[in-house]
Amino acid sequence: MARQQGWFALILALAIAAGALLATYGLQLGLDLRGGSQLTLQVLPNAEIRSVGREQLEAVKEVLERRINGLGVAESTLQTVGDDQLVLQLPGEQDPARAAKVLGSTALLEFRSQRPGTEKEMEGLLPLKRQLEAVIASRDPAHAAAAAEDAATPTGQAKPPKPTFSDEERGKAFRALGLSIPEGSNEATQLEALSNEVNRRVVALFGPTLITGKDLVTAGRQQQQSGQDWEVTLNFTRAGGEKFAALTQGIAGTGRVLGIVLDGRSISEATVGPEFKAAGITGGAATISGRFTAEEARDLEVQLRGGSLPLPVKIIEQRTVGPSLGAENIRRSLAAALAGLALVAVFMVLVYRLPGMVAVLALSLYALFNLALYSLIPVTLTLPGIAGFILSVGMAVDANVLIFERVKEELRSGNTLIRSIDTGFSLAFSSIIDGHVTGLISCAALFFLGTGLVKGFAVTLAIGLLLSLFTALTCTRSLLRLLMSYPALRRVTYFLPARELPSSIPSPAA
Repeated sequence: MARQQGWFALILALAIAAGALLATYGLQLGLDLRGGSQLTLQVLPNAEIRSVGREQLEAVKEVLERRINGLGVAESTLQTVGDDQLVLQLPGEQDPARAAKVLGSTALLEFRSQRPGTEKEMEGLLPLKRQLEAVIASRDPAHAAAAAEDAATPTGQAKPPKPTFSDEERGKAFRALGLSIPEGSNEATQLEALSNEVNRRVVALFGPTLITGKDLVTAGRQQQQSGQDWEVTLNFTRAGGEKFAALTQGIAGTGRVLGIVLDGRSISEATVGPEFKAAGITGGAATISGRFTAEEARDLEVQLRGGSLPLPVKIIEQRTVGPSLGAENIRRSLAAALAGLALVAVFMVLVYRLPGMVAVLALSLYALFNLALYSLIPVTLTLPGIAGFILSVGMAVDANVLIFERVKEELRSGNTLIRSIDTGFSLAFSSIIDGHVTGLISCAALFFLGTGLVKGFAVTLAIGLLLSLFTALTCTRSLLRLLMSYPALRRVTYFLPARELPSSIPSPAA
């Protein structure tokens, strides 16, 4: 009696601890339950690497994971699919376009000095480049909001005019660049075409790359002291700092500019004053200012801190799951799980009577322990994961069925009640172990050979199988033996219908 009470106390303590875990940490919901974005990315070969293999795929995955961590999206998952694809799930992220922009760009940062003899051409291109950038930025909602805040002036003072680029100015710019206006194009298309051509010509005036993003230690961001624009701060390695000092020393006081190029686009052009002619800009730090909003500066910081992608990637699919659809999935899944558990409970009580009631209590404990483990590990719960959980409940029921059928066989053969219970557990043990081991082998195959959501199904099913061993062989047995310590419950008819009892049966207290 004391031993059974000790086991019952342990089970009760575990149930309380499991409930506390769930209340403290909760469950992590996947994309299909919480809503969010899913991106499918394809890794592409380049001039140096002609084919994408497992090693290249893992290298790209490592860089993307650093960028995802920088975005601050919790519970995200990035998994490989095949030999050249990655599937990224961002629960709670409802803006896949921004995530695609940050994750899909190469983020190849280059520091390049202007070639000698190109000063006159650069002087003609930079004012046009900055005017185009200002006009295009003024059309962007984020830039417009920042500009409106920056332009706030005391009452009675005139606000600075909004940057414009008239039809006549656009036509003049096209002619100066030797371009023709695209037929049927609107103003936005023309501005973009001009900006791309000016950027191409500016980048062509720079010399070879002298410093890259590999020379960075870290990147940050800060708001400019004057105005609402943001800038990105860079900290170089020791070798990178020495390269930067030599680079700036070479152009100091010459009138030529230092170009900062990101993914083939010049994002900043800076002059270096003559005071740096002696040693260049030392200290191993630099600042990129390019009319960035807070969000753009943060995205650039994330890209630079994550590093450049070793191979280019292409977004081949974007999918968004709304929060309302996720809530509907949760509601339906919960209804299905409760309905299934209720039907199982009714079946067990009708067929196995008192042991069936014990099995229902053990299954309730099993479900509680299972969810607590999901919260503790943690396991991101998805629809396939819920399917694995419900299937593991069926496996747990199967173990109880094997035990109780053995008990009934022993009772039909004329054994005493207590002996029949002990023998039933002993005889069913090997069958239960065999069934669970084969199930775990299947889970291992699904996990190591499957991809994406199939792995989630395998994980939840494997956890459920291991827990069902504990509940069937420990919880069910302890609870049943505890009940048998009370003489009023030691009736054979609570286990077997009277019509199935042998002609001579032991006394209920035997």
